[in-house]
Amino acid sequence: MHTKLIPIFLLPLMLILPCQAHAEDDAARRAHTVTLYLENDVFMPGGTDRYYTHGTKLSWISQDLSDYRDNPFIPAWSHPLIEKLPFVNRPGDQRSVSLSLGQNIYTPANIDRSDLIKDDRPYAGISYLAFGLHSKNTGQMDTLEFDVGIVGRHSYAEDSQKAVHKRIDSADPKGWDHQLHDEPILNVFFERKWRLLRTKYTNGLGSDFIPHIGANIGNAFTGANMGAQVRFGWNIPNDFGTYLIRPGSDNSAPVDDADPRFFRPSHRFGIHLFLAVDGNAVARNILLDGNTFRDSHSVDKKHFVADFVGGIGIIFQRCKLTYSYALQTKEFETQKDEQKFGAISVSFTF
Repeated sequence: MHTKLIPIFLLPLMLILPCQAHAEDDAARRAHTVTLYLENDVFMPGGTDRYYTHGTKLSWISQDLSDYRDNPFIPAWSHPLIEKLPFVNRPGDQRSVSLSLGQNIYTPANIDRSDLIKDDRPYAGISYLAFGLHSKNTGQMDTLEFDVGIVGRHSYAEDSQKAVHKRIDSADPKGWDHQLHDEPILNVFFERKWRLLRTKYTNGLGSDFIPHIGANIGNAFTGANMGAQVRFGWNIPNDFGTYLIRPGSDNSAPVDDADPRFFRPSHRFGIHLFLAVDGNAVARNILLDGNTFRDSHSVDKKHFVADFVGGIGIIFQRCKLTYSYALQTKEFETQKDEQKFGAISVSFTF
């Protein structure tokens, strides 16, 4: 995206203003958390509009539940099925549910060409709705997420990119006639995270270490991932870290009242740095392999991809604001260089 987009995408930061006025003393376990994620290379110096060009995700995490039956949004017919699921029904754990809506947009490096660029990644968009079940305590969090959506023309990724480019008078992407065909997607994702080596120093300084391991299966993505995150700072949030847009990234809900978002109003401030790495073994990626049941543009993907992320997080009242810089290794054989982009997330707990 063009750098003129910066004012547009910084608008979510205005959410900080209502956070200043929110001074209720809700307990963490009774609170809901809403998070807006934005990923784009305009959030870093010298960004270029190619490969993974933009991602948006809006998610809601419920208050903690003693039983999934306590959530009115879960239909009664699904209760027996949910209670038989592995990992997310551990006795004594806090339970919560999440709903997310998102869209990711992908293009080749040269969006001025209207012909099919065979050695570059396909034009593709994916729009999805995700439903997550979470089971957690202060030291461990398990997430089971179900994603449904669509890849192709009716993801409306083409419309989104063209509308924004027209609005900011940027180059019109000319190759969308070669995008992937419409295909419904269904994916199931599981991930386990641990909070280890939690240390508190004097005057609110502290650090922690959050490793994770997960797996994904479906017609959109199939593979496994493993990685870790380390955080250091003052009044570190008592949650399970900050992640890029992906399944299982909804971790910003506070675990308990030890989170600075639930300190006395005059003390609800914190700042921390974080470094993370995530390695992915990729068996299938529809965005590179092409459509499952129809011929489409595709490229030879790499089976091992890694993300390296560094960033800063700020707690202010009931808000958590993070900025991340991400470097991703090459995803396909003919990719010329690594992917770099910036990510902003704004969470509001109420």
